[in-house]
Amino acid sequence: MVLGACLDLGVPKAWLEDNIGRVVPGGFRLEVRDCQRMGISGSRVQVIVEKDDEARNYKQIKKLIKECDLPRQVKDLSLKVFSRLAQAEAAIHGCAVEEVHFHEIGGIDAIVDIIGSALALEWLKVEEVVASEIPLGKGFVTCAHGVLPVPAPATIELLRGVPLHGTQIESELVTPTGAAIVSSLAKGFGPMPRMKVDKVGYGVGGTELEDRPNLLRIMVGKREAIFYEDEIEIVETNIDDMNPEIFGFLMERLFEDGALDVIWIPVYMKKNRPGVMVQVLCETASRERIVERILSETTATGVRFHRAERKKLGRRTETVRTSLGEVRIKAISAPEGRVAVPEYEDCRRIARDKQIPLKRVYDLISREMPKEKED
Repeated sequence: MVLGACLDLGVPKAWLEDNIGRVVPGGFRLEVRDCQRMGISGSRVQVIVEKDDEARNYKQIKKLIKECDLPRQVKDLSLKVFSRLAQAEAAIHGCAVEEVHFHEIGGIDAIVDIIGSALALEWLKVEEVVASEIPLGKGFVTCAHGVLPVPAPATIELLRGVPLHGTQIESELVTPTGAAIVSSLAKGFGPMPRMKVDKVGYGVGGTELEDRPNLLRIMVGKREAIFYEDEIEIVETNIDDMNPEIFGFLMERLFEDGALDVIWIPVYMKKNRPGVMVQVLCETASRERIVERILSETTATGVRFHRAERKKLGRRTETVRTSLGEVRIKAISAPEGRVAVPEYEDCRRIARDKQIPLKRVYDLISREMPKEKED
C-alpha cells in the first residue's frame, strides 16, 4: 500500500523496478492496477515473483543492501527498517538478531516493499514524515509460524511507544513490514501538521472492508513556516556509582537504539556526591528501547521520561561529489538561506583514509559544496 500510494503520487514504475533490481536476487515485476475502495480511486500494487524459495536471515539481507550501488540514504533507510524487523523478531523468538530468519518478510516481495519505499521517498524528495495514529484490527492470521493473533506479535513489538487505537475490524490492518516502515520513517505521530498540500496519493489494500475504505493516503506538501514543530521524548536518569568507562559504550548502544541525541550533564547529588545526569532525546517509537538499555547497561534503578515540544529548521541529507570522494551533507533551510554542513563520520573516514588533518577535510569540502541546490 505504501508503494501504491507513492506510484499514485507519480513515482515512475519502470524507475522503481530498475533500481530495486540492483538489489533483489532473481526476477520480479510490479503489477499496478487502478482500483477503487468506496468510490475513491488509487493504485493497487502486487509484487510478482518468478521464483524465490529462500528464507533469508538478517545477515544475508544486510549484505545484499550494503553491497548494492543505490544512493547511501536509500541504503541507510532500508537497513534501518530491516534492523527494526530483526530486533522485533529476535525479541519474540529469543534468538540472535543476526540469525533471525524472516520467512515471508525475507522473501523478495518484502525486500521490494522496503527498498521501494525508501527509493520512492528519495524520488519525491520527502524531508520529513509524520503519521496519524495507527489503527489495529482483531482476530487471527495464518503465517509461517502458524496461527497468530491480530495484531501479530512482531507488529506490536515494532509499534511499542507509537499511538495506537483498536477497531472492531476482523482483519490485519497493519502487517509487521508495514509497522517497520511507518515506525522507521515517521518523526512523529498525531494530528496533521500545518502544511500546504501539493499532491495526494492512495495505495489500495487487497481486502474489502465493510465500514471504511481500505486505503493508505499519503499527502505531500510544504510546511507553512520555516520552523518545523513536532514532539519528542526526553528520557533521563542520574548516576553517581558507575564505572565511567561504561558511559562511552552506553552512548554507542543508545544511538543504535534510535536516540536522536545523548547528553552527559555533570551534577551534584545527595550528600554532595558528584554524578552524571543521562539525558536522551528520542522519538516515541524508540522510547521503550532507550529505557530498557539504560536500565540494563547502567547502575540506574529507574528513569523518568516526558514528552517535549520543539521547533527546528528543516533539513535533509544529500550526497555530493567532491575531490575527496562522495560526502553526505546536512542541507539546512535557515532563515538566511540554505546552509550545508558536511557529515562528521564521512569527514572522519576521509581524514583516516587519506592521512590528512580533519580540519583540512572540512575546509576542502566546504569550499566545494554547492551553495544552492535545485529542487
